[in-house]
Amino acid sequence: MDGRTIYAISKKEFMDNWRNKWVMAVSAIFLILTLVTSYFGSTGTFNSIDTEGVGWRNIDATILVMLIFVMPLVPIIGLMLGYAALVGEREKGSLELMLSYPVERIEILAGKLFGLGAVMAAATFIGFGVAGIIIALNVKGVQWGNYAVFVLASVLLGIVFISISMLFSAIFKKRSAAMGGAVFLWFFFEMIWRDPLISGIMSTGSSWYCAAKLINPVEEYLTLISVSISSLNGLVRCIPSFVNAQFIIAVILSWVAGTFALTWYIFNKKDL
Repeated sequence: MDGRTIYAISKKEFMDNWRNKWVMAVSAIFLILTLVTSYFGSTGTFNSIDTEGVGWRNIDATILVMLIFVMPLVPIIGLMLGYAALVGEREKGSLELMLSYPVERIEILAGKLFGLGAVMAAATFIGFGVAGIIIALNVKGVQWGNYAVFVLASVLLGIVFISISMLFSAIFKKRSAAMGGAVFLWFFFEMIWRDPLISGIMSTGSSWYCAAKLINPVEEYLTLISVSISSLNGLVRCIPSFVNAQFIIAVILSWVAGTFALTWYIFNKKDL
């Protein structure tokens, strides 16, 4: 693979999304949600964190309430960023033009993944970063380490779903089908795997519950937050003793690597 080719494709992907205002739109969503959550949000989940009433909350309390919004929202954004990465280019005819140049298909995939990942990272850092600064101006003793864990974990979650949506983009021939597959996958991870299905497995034995939970990227994200921020350790009911932040990050990166490899295999077999 040629690093310069991958960089050029990544830069084009990033700039296309920048011109389409994707980065600014997502940043604004994260900024507004975080500030509104920090000032108005409340939850009684953990008595050790004061989140009742109106007024600026500390970072840990803000993260706790933000998780309610981030877990469904970040996967949706990742899926929307990646679902048309290949099938959209194919419908426009630009994919065939790109392949007419001396560029390998794996370089196209890598460039698009890095570019879209940069879009997700930039939007997340800008939105959460500006919000964090505003909160710090109003709250004393901000735990920046905890906030950094939350932001970086959110970026990783988004990249996982970008890589998954790119797989759908390689499988389907139409943009609408790729979008439908992405929406179904989000529904499966958020509404089925996290609640009814996992609850059923849990009734058969806690070890099965723990193992099944760690396969879901959304639960991996929640577990990473739980094991990395001491005040939020009670977020996840069942964490095996061998699970730590490094283990969860490795599993998340395995999702990215595995879906990327499968996407390359399918894309490489496509007759364009």
